[in-house]
Amino acid sequence: MVNAGDRAPDFSLESDSGKTVGLTDFPGKTVVLYFYPKDDTPGCTREAQAFSAALRAFAEAGAVVLGVSRDSVERHRKFRDKYDLGVTLLSDPDLAAHNAYGVYGEKSMYGKKVMGTIRSTFIIGPDRAVKHAFSGVKVDGHADEVLALVRGGGRGEAPPAPLAGATAKSAAKAPAKGAAKAPAKSAAKAPAKSAAKAPAKGAAKTPAKTR
Repeated sequence: MVNAGDRAPDFSLESDSGKTVGLTDFPGKTVVLYFYPKDDTPGCTREAQAFSAALRAFAEAGAVVLGVSRDSVERHRKFRDKYDLGVTLLSDPDLAAHNAYGVYGEKSMYGKKVMGTIRSTFIIGPDRAVKHAFSGVKVDGHADEVLALVRGGGRGEAPPAPLAGATAKSAAKAPAKGAAKAPAKSAAKAPAKSAAKAPAKGAAKTPAKTR
């Protein structure tokens, strides 16, 4: 499989609009290239809908989104029209792009080992280097995670912005909680109490007896 840091293999595939599409058609753009198993199946439909719903945000971040499967152009058109999808769908019936990116192979389905498309996504920079690579993608929340990476850049497999924010929040709360209770209580109350009561008690009684 192609990994982060590798040069993205180019391809030439027919899209749902009938045009031949490749990486060279998007100079200066970030390309989000995702591979999915089959049109009009539950997971693939949710994934395509999520990417379609975020297309404007991707465009504002300087990115285009391309979905690739083995389905024919005709099936892509039916899939697109049925769900009013905006994402560009590419047909790869002979697995040329699948094999170039290493996303076709053995996987587990309903407890059985089968050969098929391994759901994967690649974020490809304007320099055509792969910035992030995802294999065995879980559909729900994936489009948001990819968008966060496209917007924020980052290196390797850095977590998306919302995840980083959540970690920072918990890290800020834990030390503050412990720091406020333990030192303040022992330092302020115990020494002050003994220092105020013990000397004052002894100082008041001894002089009175000698006189």
